[in-house]
Amino acid sequence: LLVVTTVSAAMQRTPPREVTCGAGFQTTVGLDLDTAALERYFAANGYMRASTVSEKGEFAVRGGVIDVYPPGFEEPVRLDMFGSELESIRTFDPATQRSTGQRREVHLAPVSEALLDPDSISRFRTGYLGLFGAAGDDPLYAAISEGARRQGMEHWLPLLYDRLETLFDYLPDDARLFLDNQVEAARGERWTLTKDAWEARRDAAMGKSGAAYRALPPERLYLGESDWNSALAGRWVRRLTPFHGPGEDAGGRLGRSFAAERAQDSVNLFEAVARHAEALKAAGKRVLFASWTEGSSERLAAMLADHGLEHVVAVRNWADVQAAPKDLYLRGVLPVEHGFETDTIAVVSETDMLGDRLARPKKKRRASNFLAEASALTTGDLVVHLDHGIGRYEGLKTLEIQQAPHDCLELLYAGDSKLYLPVENIDLLTRYGSDTDGAQLDRLGGAGWQARKAKAKARLRDMAEGLIALAAKRSLRSSDPITPPHGLFDEFCARFPYEETDDQLNAIGDVLEDLGKGTPMDRLICGDVGFGKTEVALRAAFVVAMTGQQVAIVCPTTLLARQHFKTFSERFAGWPVKVRHLSRMVTAKDAAETRAGLKDGSFEIVVGTHAVLSDQVGFKDLGLVIVDEEQHFGVKHKEKLKSLRADVHLLTLTATPIPRTLQMALSGIREMSIIATPPVDRLAVRTYVTPWDPVLVREALLREKYRGGQAYYVVPRLSDLPDIEQFLREKVPEIKFVVGHGQMSPTQLEDV
Repeated sequence: LLVVTTVSAAMQRTPPREVTCGAGFQTTVGLDLDTAALERYFAANGYMRASTVSEKGEFAVRGGVIDVYPPGFEEPVRLDMFGSELESIRTFDPATQRSTGQRREVHLAPVSEALLDPDSISRFRTGYLGLFGAAGDDPLYAAISEGARRQGMEHWLPLLYDRLETLFDYLPDDARLFLDNQVEAARGERWTLTKDAWEARRDAAMGKSGAAYRALPPERLYLGESDWNSALAGRWVRRLTPFHGPGEDAGGRLGRSFAAERAQDSVNLFEAVARHAEALKAAGKRVLFASWTEGSSERLAAMLADHGLEHVVAVRNWADVQAAPKDLYLRGVLPVEHGFETDTIAVVSETDMLGDRLARPKKKRRASNFLAEASALTTGDLVVHLDHGIGRYEGLKTLEIQQAPHDCLELLYAGDSKLYLPVENIDLLTRYGSDTDGAQLDRLGGAGWQARKAKAKARLRDMAEGLIALAAKRSLRSSDPITPPHGLFDEFCARFPYEETDDQLNAIGDVLEDLGKGTPMDRLICGDVGFGKTEVALRAAFVVAMTGQQVAIVCPTTLLARQHFKTFSERFAGWPVKVRHLSRMVTAKDAAETRAGLKDGSFEIVVGTHAVLSDQVGFKDLGLVIVDEEQHFGVKHKEKLKSLRADVHLLTLTATPIPRTLQMALSGIREMSIIATPPVDRLAVRTYVTPWDPVLVREALLREKYRGGQAYYVVPRLSDLPDIEQFLREKVPEIKFVVGHGQMSPTQLEDV
């Protein structure tokens, strides 16, 4: 068994093994199961109740059906009860909620380290009062005394048990430990930060009554220096060093990096790669191009073929590489950071050619049709069935159909009629809406719903006639079809350092199709922040700019304009396309130069604020306007954009379209693409609302600093800034900060 861990994890104290090993819950099909006892087990061991189980540590109880997602399980399990007997145990997909398999038994383990039972509660009460005296109105003490869990209660873990253990207690005596050369420095820094946070909490609690945050000394929760040394004493330990030592030569060496070629605008990167591969082949070596994904491998082969390197054959494994004829070039999925060469083979990695890639391993998608529609449904919600009208959702029920269990949604209609809808047909349902006052349930088989549907269809038909007339007028306008430049477009796309999502690829395909139709494009790209709308805009701008036409990117704020200017400049570096910036942050001289260049056609792309829409700005051949967050523009600027719509391609990016824009998109006046799939490892934003806590602010800022990130500290009024500046200087001296606000001059803001 190989364990790879961090200093912080190795320092942390954990519950004793006998506690966690004895806290399991095992049950088998055919045995009696006390559901009330099972729910008490969930509550005591850290499980969270949910309406629909989708995350580890959640459970849901719906009559005789109990869903639970235990830690360590690939999929959650569904316990079907028949009276007090456990009739079946089935695994199910958390995304679709459909059963995927059967189990004979299930063993549940605790989700939390803090287990609440009568003994641990008693130990906590005694230890807490002994350390801090009378509890008064302390909410933590009151909650745990009643057996209720509280957020962050793991900070008082030592009070729940007689003793705690560490990772070293789990290791056998003959275990071999390898320590990185930075371990001691990292351990010391971690200990200093922990002790600093404890002292700040202790000082803040002085003079306060019961509700103060009463932190335990750090040595109760972590290994201090002496305990750390004792844990390592007598063990087999080797310390790694960054310094070169004697070793065996395996006959290989690092392959060539093309960083120099990437940095030179005059050098074609893939031409250089192709010539290098030909030289390796002439030296008698097999050449393998290693990519991170199958898609990037295929794209690389196409680009190399455009530069004279044909017959690049795909291989699946190392045996195929060794068996392949030497006169062939090979490609495959091999996730290596850097290539290498031996006497017989040369591996050229994607990183060597394109630089560091930021693609992350794909995770199992949690979003799906079921969760998108049903996760927000609770018992009693009104829903609309496509064929039967308004009903009330009564929950998920398992029915026996043809001697096989089937998961169905139970819907209640007028007259207590019930409809059981299989979960795979949930696309027939939609939520009724926010205003349910006065809504009446439809009658199954009644004519009322069908009559209302017919009336709505008639109104839609009238609306469609108007839209058809509008579409006919638009189709009469014409523009030159624009197609991606063969080979060059693939090279530009290869510089995107992430793995495209399916929605991104669909949106890009929609835009390219619009550009090639021969009529002006008017498309809305709708997606949340960070979902990849900018990459769609970059590729559209590339396709248009490479035809010699000009592109304008219009942003509502100077900050967003500067951000886009930086992104576009980096992506278009090395291409025969000049990118300029136009906003109040630009000097008068640069602005005049930009306007002149746009007028004579020497600049292909301009990124700016509403200054781009000024009458002073003229274009020689404007082909595409990209508008980011249109809802933030004023009426005057929107009218200017509207006047452009008839003559040029228009691409609008937004996370929150205004009702009119959304209505136009939904009605077909404007085309729309939705990017609803988040990046594969995007984390949800967590928001905490708490009273002002200087210790918490300090901890948050320092955590972000040591993570290598940055932080914004936003205050509502300018008059608050001096107090906050003083607080940061006195309480968080480890960080460097700058102050920016709207009353600063453009030059000052530029420096910030």
